Amino acid sequence: MERHIIYIKHTRIAELSVIGYVREQTNSVKCEKTRMMTEKKISKATADEQIKHLYETAFPEGEQIPWDDLIRLIGEMPLDFTAYYECDDFIGFTIVYPRKAFNWYWYFAVREELRGKGYGQQILTQLIEHYKGQTCVLDMESPTQVSENIDQRKRRHDFYLRNGFRDTNVYRTYNDITMTIMMMGKGTFTMQDWDDITNELKQFWWPDDIKEE
Repeated sequence: MERHIIYIKHTRIAELSVIGYVREQTNSVKCEKTRMMTEKKISKATADEQIKHLYETAFPEGEQIPWDDLIRLIGEMPLDFTAYYECDDFIGFTIVYPRKAFNWYWYFAVREELRGKGYGQQILTQLIEHYKGQTCVLDMESPTQVSENIDQRKRRHDFYLRNGFRDTNVYRTYNDITMTIMMMGKGTFTMQDWDDITNELKQFWWPDDIKEE
């Protein structure tokens, strides 16, 4: 009798294992077919090592807010920090600073090995849809400044032009790097607007070694 009970238990465990495997494979196939991208809002508690690694490798050090300060800002500023996943695989993240006059697209990054595969386009499309009807701006390295990464700058500039952003012809140079503003939506962007948003940021954080030229 004891052997039969043990056999039945083992059989049941085997059945459950098979059912679990089939479900996992079904979900995997379903995900592979749809390539559905999901979003997850990031807080101080959920900012993990994957996101930190991408943040610290995707942007030049001079354009980064130190990670610990950035995490602090999540709790102090109304930042829209979103991570993107395909099934359970981390794809990239965006950080937007929502404002009444315009939303500032602050950071946008996709894992290096996934770039050029349409993920950046998919994320930006979702982001534009989320802020549909609102004015949005972003700052980027100027594609007109002579630099070692001029080709990369031009590709980024063309990418945003294709997605409905336009040049504002507003430029500012920090530590020998010339930045420019692109925008989408109604209105214009002036140097005063840049001063306003910079002064807002200075209430929370500002590097000691940054030099405006």
